[in-house]
Amino acid sequence: MDETTLGSDISETSRVTESVSRRDFLRTVGTTVGGIALGSTAVGLLPVAAQTAKPPKAESLVKTLFESLTPKQKETLCMSWEHPKRSMVQANWAIVKPTISEVFTADQQKMVEGILRGITTEEWYPKIVQQMKNDGGGLDQYHVAMFGDPHSRKFEWVLTGRHVTLRADGHSNANAAFGGPIFYGHAPKDTEDPNHPGNVYWEQAQQANSVFQALDGKQRGVALLDKAPSEDSIKLQGKAGVFPGIAIGELSKDQKQLVHNVMHTLLAPYRPSDASEVMRDIQANGGLDKIHLAFYKQEDLGADGVWDIWRLEGPALVWHFRGAPHIHTWVNIAKDAKTADAHT
Repeated sequence: MDETTLGSDISETSRVTESVSRRDFLRTVGTTVGGIALGSTAVGLLPVAAQTAKPPKAESLVKTLFESLTPKQKETLCMSWEHPKRSMVQANWAIVKPTISEVFTADQQKMVEGILRGITTEEWYPKIVQQMKNDGGGLDQYHVAMFGDPHSRKFEWVLTGRHVTLRADGHSNANAAFGGPIFYGHAPKDTEDPNHPGNVYWEQAQQANSVFQALDGKQRGVALLDKAPSEDSIKLQGKAGVFPGIAIGELSKDQKQLVHNVMHTLLAPYRPSDASEVMRDIQANGGLDKIHLAFYKQEDLGADGVWDIWRLEGPALVWHFRGAPHIHTWVNIAKDAKTADAHT
C-alpha cells in the first residue's frame, strides 16, 4: 500500500477510543489537494502505531473474548475463516441467531462494548450506540460472530443487526479496508423529513451536497443522474470499470478540497488505522482522482434539490449513500478489486 493516508499525524494511544480532528485531517491532505496524490510513500505518513506490529486494542479484546468462550458458546459463535458469512453484508441481519444479551455473560458483554469502542472514535461511539438503540433496541440486541482464530494470523469479529455490519480483523484481510464490506444506517423514523432530524449520518449527505453546490452548470450535468444503481450493488469493477458521475480528477482545486471534506466526514466514525487503510487502498488504485461522484434525482425528499442519494465509486471503491426514506449506506473498498469478496 502506498502514498497518502488519512489522519497521519494522529498517534494511537493505549486508550480504547481514538479521535481524528478536522484540523489534523485537513493538514494531512493539504499537500495533496492539487493532484490528490502528490505525496511520498505511505509508511512514513502512517500513524506511529500503524507502523508497529503491536495489535490494536480492539483486537486484543477480541482475543480476550475468544479465550473466555465456553465450548457451547464457540459452537454457536465461531466459524472458520473460509465461511461465506464472513464476507456477507446486509442492511438488517443476524449473523448468528442469539443476541449479545442472550449468548454472552455480563463480563463478555463489556468486552463486546469495548471492541465497538475500539473500532470507532470517541466522538462517534455514542452516536453509533444511539443509532442501535433507535433501530434495534440497543447494542445487547445485536449479534456477534467470530471467524478464524485470534491466535493465528487470520481472524475476524463481526457485529450485525439492523443498520449495522461492522468488523474488527487486525488487518487479517490485507486486501479489504475495514476487514470487508460494511453497512451503516439510521432511522429515527421510517420515512424521514427532508432535513432528517436526529439522524446521526445526515451530516455526511450535507457535506456531499456542498460539493454539488460548488459545481458549475456543465459539471452538474455530468454529476446529476436520474436513477441510482441498486443500493446493494457494491461489486468492485476494477480499473477498467465505467463509473457514474463526475471524476474527482476533473474538479478544480477548491472543489477537490470539498471532496476531501467529504472523505473526512465519511471516515470520522472509524479509528485512524482503518481510515488510513481506506486511503491507502484508494491510492493503490490511482488516488481520489480516479473516484467518481454521482448524485441522483430519484427520491429527493421534499423536492428540495438536496440530493438524498449519492454515490462514490472507483476501481476498488463503492460508497453508496441512500437517504430516502431513511439512511442506508453500503461500503466496499479493497486494494485489488479482482480478489475482493462481498456477498449481499
